[in-house]
Amino acid sequence: MNKALLVIIVILLLGGGAFFLLRQGPRQNITSSNDDQNETLNINNFSIPKKAAHYESNTPEHGAILAGAPVFVVINFNFDLAAPSEIIVYSSGVKNPKTGTTSPIDITSGKTTIDANKLSMRRAIIPDAPDDFYTVDYKACWADGSCHDGQFQFKIDRTQAANFVDMTGQDEVTINLRNFAFNPAKIRVSKATKVTWVNQDNVVHTVNTDSHPAHSYYPDQNSRNLSKGDTYSVTFSQPGIYPYHCTPHANTMKGQILVE
Repeated sequence: MNKALLVIIVILLLGGGAFFLLRQGPRQNITSSNDDQNETLNINNFSIPKKAAHYESNTPEHGAILAGAPVFVVINFNFDLAAPSEIIVYSSGVKNPKTGTTSPIDITSGKTTIDANKLSMRRAIIPDAPDDFYTVDYKACWADGSCHDGQFQFKIDRTQAANFVDMTGQDEVTINLRNFAFNPAKIRVSKATKVTWVNQDNVVHTVNTDSHPAHSYYPDQNSRNLSKGDTYSVTFSQPGIYPYHCTPHANTMKGQILVE
């Protein structure tokens, strides 16, 4: 190979490499969707959750900012739970009650219970729980006596209710399932209001309580498959926030009901 040809090849290779680097741009400016999510969690002081053995999901989800108090804290597993499984919920203003150094601000009501299927445990939350940042500590135990700890966090911020359609003061309201969305997706209703969903799409939808696929938060809000024209109704008698979704379209079709 003559020298002139060799020089041309080297120039072409160097030029192509420079062009590739220019197209790539500075690596430090590339931001992934996970980075965006982590930034949001950091802004709200949410730490990385700790998941116990056999953990599946929880409601509220970690990092949730709620327009009202959750009715329950529910944690789901893929293994049968046993006593003495326990859920503790305390505010950001006190230290972890396991340290014994302070008295926690407790927003729970009653005792931790294990659902009949033994795959979920729950604890009720008081409806007037104040706006604050909350940590959930839980202990999941199995029949062999072993227990594993976990932790996640959520926030109550009632200013978020401004993003909900105000339908309070009505005995019955309707939510349309149309164009692969709940319309409206977020509503405020009064206690004892009957909510009816009507499927107006040509595909099957469902109304299922969170989380997916456990559907364990408020089981009374789990419908059958709804074809076009089908309806489904639930009367909400307990104040609090009720997150839900459509199972066939769980990633995009979500809703919330705030009962006051």
